[in-house]
Amino acid sequence: MSSLELTPLFCGLTELEIRSCLIFQHGSMALEYYREPQFANELYKINSCTKSVLAALVSIAMDQQIVPQPGTPILEFFPQIAEDSDIRKRDITIEHLLTMSAGFSWTEFGGQNSFPTMSKTSDWVQFVLSQPLADVPGTRMEYNSGCSQLLATILRHASGQAVAEFAEQQLFQPLGIESYHWETDPQGTHTGGFGLHLKPMGMLQFGLLYLHEGSREGRQFIQAETVRQSTRALLPTVKPQKAFYGWHWWASSFSDETEKSAETDYYYALGFGGQYIVVIPSYDMVVVVTADKFKKKRTPVDIFRQYIVPMLVQQG
Repeated sequence: MSSLELTPLFCGLTELEIRSCLIFQHGSMALEYYREPQFANELYKINSCTKSVLAALVSIAMDQQIVPQPGTPILEFFPQIAEDSDIRKRDITIEHLLTMSAGFSWTEFGGQNSFPTMSKTSDWVQFVLSQPLADVPGTRMEYNSGCSQLLATILRHASGQAVAEFAEQQLFQPLGIESYHWETDPQGTHTGGFGLHLKPMGMLQFGLLYLHEGSREGRQFIQAETVRQSTRALLPTVKPQKAFYGWHWWASSFSDETEKSAETDYYYALGFGGQYIVVIPSYDMVVVVTADKFKKKRTPVDIFRQYIVPMLVQQG
């Protein structure tokens, strides 16, 4: 991308007061923007982008046979499910948690069965497991941070380590992510669906690992097939995005509507308020966006779709 092509993006980022935006393509930084210089070195909450980091850790643990295979019923980790009157809960698998298709009756952003209600209880896991089923497990995606907390709990028990400790050894330190902050639930399990704080460059390093199909400097952190499986468009979604969902990753595509060209696939981590880690394999590109000036009642501007995609289409 030339500086001329980046001019509209710079103007948009400045006007919208985006916190940071990084674009890495073809092995080098095409754009490194911070609203304030100090933001480059400040930890910032990445909200539900945490889910995609957790998915990476679970994928690593599966590849190393620490966590059992995706089709394993979670009954193995939560035996109390056997006492539930709804026997369908015994069919919930690890993959159902990863694709948020466990079937629980859940309204993520408010109400009796929601993330805010869960976070006010003394035992998040028991709260999630006690929710009634609205769907047969595996049939429909319903956005649910409770599924993420179950996954974090499984990883903790299977590995015998705190989730953050496992992350440090298996992911953060090798990627050069030296500082982070990660919140925990009342049982001391690190939060699976939110609560991780990273620097923008740490988010970028994580995105690059996926761009390179789980490999970095000759070391295979996640098997390439596991990366491909986890980022596939597995289930259609409506909320909070109309797209598709994989293993705690969103998947979508774009095209040049004037040329009626083929669709370009991409996948992304998405956090409340406009936090993004976007991977576009065919363009050899990773985009990171963080935002902090947003209103709860307004949908944040999708910098990638509204500003970067038009540049990519023009670039051809």
